[in-house]
Amino acid sequence: MALSNSQYNGVMREYEERQLKHRHERDRRVARLYEAAPEIQRLDQEITAQAARCARLGLAGDKALEEEKNRLQELRRKRRDSLLEAGFPEDYTQMAYDCPDCKDTGYINGKRCHCFERARLRILYAQSGIEEILKRENFSTLTYEYYDDTKLLPGPGMTELQYMRRAVELCQRFAAEFPKKRGNLLLTGSTGVGKTFLTNCIARELIDAGVSVIYLSSQDLFELFSKSRFGREREEQEEARENCRHILECELLVIDDLGTEINNSFVSSQLFYCINERINQNLGTIISTNLSIDLLRDSYSDRVASRIMSHYTMVPLYGADIRMKRKGISGV
Repeated sequence: MALSNSQYNGVMREYEERQLKHRHERDRRVARLYEAAPEIQRLDQEITAQAARCARLGLAGDKALEEEKNRLQELRRKRRDSLLEAGFPEDYTQMAYDCPDCKDTGYINGKRCHCFERARLRILYAQSGIEEILKRENFSTLTYEYYDDTKLLPGPGMTELQYMRRAVELCQRFAAEFPKKRGNLLLTGSTGVGKTFLTNCIARELIDAGVSVIYLSSQDLFELFSKSRFGREREEQEEARENCRHILECELLVIDDLGTEINNSFVSSQLFYCINERINQNLGTIISTNLSIDLLRDSYSDRVASRIMSHYTMVPLYGADIRMKRKGISGV
């Protein structure tokens, strides 16, 4: 999950290009402003000189500093008023950024910005092939062709088709609301009822919306946690720890096929740690599993089941194995 040196350098070049583009745009705006309102150019020169004067007085501990600061503030007020009088917005000459949080540097206080994480995931998706999967499996390619609409399911009292339409609507609403209203989903059901397809549909919507999504099978997830704790090589361990940090901090984590991994006390403790940390940070998680909530409790712990029941929307899926029904025909 880590970028190669060339991939990292490529991302940083993109940031440099953004900064250069925005500097040029700002320079063009400043030139237009000075041409339309030459008095603002004079005020800018005075402000620059006055700011330097205040800096020198501050270093020297001069008592006149406060008076000079007031003079600087007065110049800035005059500049703002002149901008508005000339018909320009107050922030007209301020630098614009694609990402105001990191100012297009990729880092905030030494940590990678969320926009860097999105760029990293975009590259990793491209090389892992998941982009191709999401092109095939998304809401626009979803079909209800193989869902029965004649017999009522004993639990929900609806046909397979009616129930699946309701489940899809819930997933679509989850995706539409996610950027503003974070949430968690637990999709349960036997093999082939559409759990992975629906998680792929949601992932595609959110990736297209610029949300940072990490998609892992449960086996891959716990292998990373294991390497971060027990990695034999220092480099391997450090890389795994960095990847685990991304897992805990991404906006949406998808854990596919929970329960297919080899379970033990370490896995149970790491699962609780992962979902609990993400709940505490108000970050979204989707879990798909063949296990019922009772089996989750038996397989992992009461703590895990309790956290899921209290913070996740549970979406049980019913019906026969759609893969068997399709027999090679595309669709859900």
